[in-house]
This record gives sequence, C-alpha cells and structure tokens, in this order.
Amino acid sequence: QVNLWSARVRCKHSTTLTLPRERADGANNSEHSDRHWSTDTMPLNDNVDRDEIAKFEKLASRWWDPNSEFKPLHDINPLRAGWIDQHADVKGKNVLDVGCGGGLLCEALAHRGATVTGIDMGEAPLAVARLHQLESGVEVDYVQSTAEAMAAEQQGTFEVVTCLEMLEHVPDPSTVIQACADLCQPGGDLFFSTINRNPKSFLFAIVGAEYILNLLPRGTHEYDKLIKPSELARWIREAGLDMQEMMGMTYNPLTKRYRLTPNDVSVNYLIRAKKP
Repeated sequence: QVNLWSARVRCKHSTTLTLPRERADGANNSEHSDRHWSTDTMPLNDNVDRDEIAKFEKLASRWWDPNSEFKPLHDINPLRAGWIDQHADVKGKNVLDVGCGGGLLCEALAHRGATVTGIDMGEAPLAVARLHQLESGVEVDYVQSTAEAMAAEQQGTFEVVTCLEMLEHVPDPSTVIQACADLCQPGGDLFFSTINRNPKSFLFAIVGAEYILNLLPRGTHEYDKLIKPSELARWIREAGLDMQEMMGMTYNPLTKRYRLTPNDVSVNYLIRAKKP
C-alpha cells in the first residue's frame, strides 16, 4: 500500500515530484511589516513572493490566448464571473479584483456593468491587461499594488472584492484576506478561490494538470502552499467576515469541461463571504 504522504511520482522527462508532508495548520510564519506605505515606496518583499511573480511575468504575453498555458483560466472564467454576478449583482457596483493578472475576470465583470479596479504586483501582466483593454474597449483601472498597501489608504471603498486563484501564491494568505475585508464596504460581498491541500488535489491539480494533461505550466503550484477549506474559512472569520457559501469546481478530462459542484471541494473551490 502506497503512503501518499511520502510518495514520489515520476513523470515525463524524468521529472520527479515529491509530495511534502502536511504543513502546520494556518498561515506560513513569514514576517511581514505592519507599516503603512504608498504603493510607490512599498518594499517588494512584504507578503510578495518574487519567484511567484517571475512565473507569471514570463508567461504574461500569452495571457489572452485561449489556447495557451492560460486556457484553464479562460475555461473557468465564465463560471467564476457568472457565480459572482449571481450573488453580488455587480452592475453599477465598485468592484476590486485582487491579483488580477492579465485582466480576464476584470473584463468579464466590467462587461456585466461593474466599475472595476484590478491590482497585481506583476508589471508584465498589468501591461498585457492594459493593452487588451485598448482592443476590447472595456474600462478597467489597473494598479500595481498589494491588497495590504491599498487597504492602508482605501478602507471601505469597494462593494465587491474578489481574490481568485491568488492566495496560494503569497507567503501569508491571511493578511491578504484581512486586507480584502478592510477594502470592502460594510454589507459588501467578497469572493475567494484556491486549491485544497490533500493527496487528491496533489494528484489532480499538480501531477495531472501540470505533468500529464499539460493544462498548466510545470511548477505553477507548490503543494505546501495549497490551502484547506478549514484554513481559509478560519482566516475569513478572523477577518471579521461572515461565511455564506462554499462551492467546488471540477474538471472532466473526457469532455474537457469545468462545472460548479456544491458537494465536491476536494480540489478547486470558491468561498463567498459577506462583511457585516
């Protein structure tokens, strides 16, 4: 019988993946500053992983190519945007997308009538987002900033805050969630999404998606940075938010389609919360 917690999976090109042991429950114990900065003077190493930024900087030029490494994002974007709009009715509302990348979700929500601001720390993805904006004619305000830095200056500004497929790429997700809560208006809606941390998610989201099906570039996700629903829910409650709903998202490799699955959060999942 295979012990999945120490299993080594050998894939094409002799690449070896090792499933790390379970990390301690909660956020990484990374140091972060409690200073307030403007985005112009904010140190890059405050809850920002340079290696994670570099991954997406290299791929940024292909962000809007639906057949590129970003095909999964293109495929799930209508599901994400539709689910958010269903519960937050974004038309006419001020929306902030944290970790916006090349702007896929930003433009989808702007098309639905929202006034959208997208923030990211990657210069190249933001440049691509602005270029695509010229082609699409969709108005989005793109800003290079972390959520923490923006929260220091714009508390309670936004009626809807989204942070999707981003939390697993920062050293301390809990501070991002707290910043999202601070940026949201009382009565506002918040949406988070990430990948569960368990043997199944390792096999499906990393081995399967990155090494077998080649849906994502190898190294996109690191197992020990994935987030259990219990951890994300706890950080949401600690930020003073009310949990509303948890929704899974599954992929069928035969039909090559994604769908929302309320009863399966074992790999990809989304959480909806509200600020009292």
